[in-house]
Amino acid sequence: MPQFASSLAPSRGAPPRVLIVDDSAVARAALGRYVEASGRFELAGAVGDASRALAFLATQRVDVILLDLEMPRQSGIDALPQLLVAGAGARVLIVSSTAAEGAEVTMRALALGAADTLVKPVAGAFASRFGDTLLARLDVLATPAALAGPMAPAEPARRPITPLPLVPTAPAFDAIAIGASTGGIHALASLLAEVPAAVTQPILVTQHLPPSFSPYFAAQVGVSAKRPSVIAQDHGRVRTGEVVIAPGNAHLVAHALHDGGAATRLSQAPAPTGNLPSVDPMFASLAVVYGPRLLAIVLSGMGRDGLEGARAVRDAGGTVLVQDRGSSVVWGMPGAVAKAGLAQGVMSPAELGAVIAAGGGR
Repeated sequence: MPQFASSLAPSRGAPPRVLIVDDSAVARAALGRYVEASGRFELAGAVGDASRALAFLATQRVDVILLDLEMPRQSGIDALPQLLVAGAGARVLIVSSTAAEGAEVTMRALALGAADTLVKPVAGAFASRFGDTLLARLDVLATPAALAGPMAPAEPARRPITPLPLVPTAPAFDAIAIGASTGGIHALASLLAEVPAAVTQPILVTQHLPPSFSPYFAAQVGVSAKRPSVIAQDHGRVRTGEVVIAPGNAHLVAHALHDGGAATRLSQAPAPTGNLPSVDPMFASLAVVYGPRLLAIVLSGMGRDGLEGARAVRDAGGTVLVQDRGSSVVWGMPGAVAKAGLAQGVMSPAELGAVIAAGGGR
């Protein structure tokens, strides 16, 4: 594979640079051909193990790292935290035969900070369809700002948690609703790590994932949140101290009970954004149940899911916060809410967790 001149500084107008880390020479060659033939990306280099990748990143700047998980000496999953640090903002796309839907190692990689995953074909089975999918993922990860829409204005000024300009003090709430997509798993883990056990309000989460991921995601969230994490059931009661996760094949919605509590329902009604599950119906239904005592948060994700739901939350008097651009893998979903003027705070996942901690005792 060609090696380019050493550079840690980005070149203005240069195409996004890609580093391939895979112990298979066949895979490196195939992935490299897709990258170079696209004309949209620069192949910065291709190396056979994590140690060579770290040495490469000490002198080279890249925008995206294609990382295999099964490699000699040090696996991709073990090397991922080091590569994220050495990459200095580079997005990591896991390209591995072990990244099958629902694989536990895939969920662990996403929780550690990988931006996305893609199942690598067996040797000799690389085809144009895989190449198209790979390049589509690279388009998203290498140019995340483009996902907020053409001619998008700059990110609104950050609104830190002390004080929130439109929320003088941390909001009091009875429930927390969180929506996310690409990059949201790591962001959610960072947020939940800041929420103490004293916060017992129910947390309801819609993360764009296929159904087979749901059990692994719920288990991962339970570890991060240090509280029970369950997949939503039809007619399930919303309980204090629990995290409720939307299944991958239905929207998580809620309705009020006569005793003052709330119950979950599962819906497959088409959502305007086409997502299943979708953040919009979750936010909208919870706004009806909890009104001004709902805290809704939109994390990293592609597209505009959550925008109309956030509007419903604000109309009901609730509070809407979003993740900032700098910490988002893709600022599409939070950016859409912020640019519509619906976000009362724009901040990092850790700061969002701190808001929950501050308002949780009320």
